Amino acid sequence: MAPTLRLYNTLTRTKEEFRPLDPTNVRMYVCGPTVYDYAHIGNARPVIVFDVLFRLLRHLYGPEHVTYVRNVTDVDDKINARAAERGVPIREVTEETLRQFHEDIAALGVLPPTVEPRATEHIAEMKALIERLVSNGHAYVAEEHVLFDVPSMPEYGQLSKRPLDEMEAGARVDVAPYKRSPLDFVLWKPSKPGEPGWPSPAGIATPGRPGWHVECSAMSWKHLGEAFDIHAGGIDLVFPHHENEVAQSRCSFGTKAMASYWMHNGFLQVESQKMSKSLGNFVTINELLATDAFGGRSWPGEVLRLAMLRTHYRQPIDWTVRALEEAEATLSSWTAIPEFAEEDEAISGEVLEALSDDLNTPQAIAALHALERTGNSTALAANLRALGFRASLRDTPALAPEVASKVETLISVRRSARAEKNWAESDRIRDELAAMGITLKDNKDGTTTWEVAR
Repeated sequence: MAPTLRLYNTLTRTKEEFRPLDPTNVRMYVCGPTVYDYAHIGNARPVIVFDVLFRLLRHLYGPEHVTYVRNVTDVDDKINARAAERGVPIREVTEETLRQFHEDIAALGVLPPTVEPRATEHIAEMKALIERLVSNGHAYVAEEHVLFDVPSMPEYGQLSKRPLDEMEAGARVDVAPYKRSPLDFVLWKPSKPGEPGWPSPAGIATPGRPGWHVECSAMSWKHLGEAFDIHAGGIDLVFPHHENEVAQSRCSFGTKAMASYWMHNGFLQVESQKMSKSLGNFVTINELLATDAFGGRSWPGEVLRLAMLRTHYRQPIDWTVRALEEAEATLSSWTAIPEFAEEDEAISGEVLEALSDDLNTPQAIAALHALERTGNSTALAANLRALGFRASLRDTPALAPEVASKVETLISVRRSARAEKNWAESDRIRDELAAMGITLKDNKDGTTTWEVAR
């Protein structure tokens, strides 16, 4: 019997048992790329994390009963600016960037989504949503813009849990004079010369284009319905993007929820610093795969995938050369696995139990180490494939000597956390060590010993 799937729901701030609206049609939407430039490694995190969830749902409910939608934003100010900067048509930028995105994430072992809708192909649905909102009093027209009337929805802010005065303070930084409330956001705006434009809704005479938030509401409605099971993305999207999606969709259809479960992966930093071009630590998936821009060498896609999954998806992750070396070393211990067929994909009980506990991938990796110790290479191979490791695992460098030093440091930090009764931090460090293949033993005298799980 399969373990109960439990997922952390951002909406309720609790871990809940997953109960799909329709077990024969499990539906998930994940915010995808804005195609104007190479995707950075932070963009890869939701792609990899929710690929694992997609695989898990397919395992639990059957591939034919799961619909995964990951959209493409191909109309946006950044796209317009990039096309103008390069002096090429907007479509050339979006097509080239999307093609590169697909190539890069394919190297990471992700499955294609069931549907990959493009914003520019769903303008009719966006306009229909906007017309509904205007007609039912949740949106209004002002100076050729259509804006969502935030005060018309008393439950606005329920997802992000932000106080109203905090949201208003942030919104007042740049308030357009035609807004009724500082919190009101754009559903449709007039197109400037040279920008993409379509006939406008709500009786507006001049051509325009959609706001960002309404795009996802329209695409999820088109492909998943007025309400669906899971909406996911990075933690940075909770406010305002996902909050505004909730407002648009619920007020359009009069539903109690847009999605039953909201899932968000944590932030990513690089070598303990926020990733930014000004700091010179901005790194793309493509650079990691194909250049020596990070650590003086390129990295196999399966190494990037394992490095990402060694940290629980809701925790912040520090993307370091050391972490990649450790992931590569772990893969080196799995090089002896035999060849296996596609139909051999299966998830063992321990791995399935870990993944069913809110995608606890560090614990799942620890289970893989345990499976390796049994000598059952066929089962190990099947579990690796089930987790998305499609490429052939090959010989990689041995474990770096300095890893032991890191283990001791983590154990020291964990010891302090336990002394302060910070059990959550203690468990997090245990999971991180488990993902490195390190088994801890807490002794009665308060000391902790460890060994390499081999």
